Amino acid sequence: MKYAVVTGGTKGIGLGIVKVLLERGFHVFTNYARDKESAERVGQELEQWKERLSIVQADQSDKESFTRFVQFVKSKAESISCIVCNAGMTIRKSNMEITDEQWEQVMQVAVNSHFYLIRDCYEMIEPDSRIIFIGSMMGVLPHGTSLPYGVSKAAVHALAKNLVKEFEGTGTTVNAIAPGFVETEWQKNKPQNIRENIYGKTAIKRFAAVDEIANAVAFCLDNQFVNGSVIEVSGGYCFK
Repeated sequence: MKYAVVTGGTKGIGLGIVKVLLERGFHVFTNYARDKESAERVGQELEQWKERLSIVQADQSDKESFTRFVQFVKSKAESISCIVCNAGMTIRKSNMEITDEQWEQVMQVAVNSHFYLIRDCYEMIEPDSRIIFIGSMMGVLPHGTSLPYGVSKAAVHALAKNLVKEFEGTGTTVNAIAPGFVETEWQKNKPQNIRENIYGKTAIKRFAAVDEIANAVAFCLDNQFVNGSVIEVSGGYCFK
């Protein structure tokens, strides 16, 4: 049995990635922060794979909560062949009004918790494994919408590049995927005028489908030579 960990896998991009891994025969461990109703709905939707799917409540902004999730994975999995660091969060307020606690929360979810996950499971990671971070174009291009989000995703990209040396010689690859705007709940709630503005900055003139991002993860799973890369899946997004 091959084991995979996907953080934040009960909604949006994370859920799309969980489905890809289940279809490929992995036993998948994933977590959710607070939305138990969505987690239960996903469990029902993916019931055909229930023997290979473990959904656990674990808030990544709470170090102790997430540590319990990591310990659960270590107690159940014999080894790990894939880690997808997907979870992230943002703060929607004026940048200069962001508190220390809010800044640290964003970094804890996107960056710190994922480093701790890989560090604490390091001895379990099989040769020729795949570690994939879900970054963002907001970590590539300057963007005023959310300073902590953009900085956290830039840090995610840097973490992926720097971890390559830790796995040198093992066949394990580490990459990041930087999506543009994706049709998730997060984006569907945007007012239409804002969506139209984003279309104007995107050469394809639409948002990505979740499956298009999940397919980029599948590409990283299949390709043994892509390593230390930040793969932009943006539809030709340009901040202008």
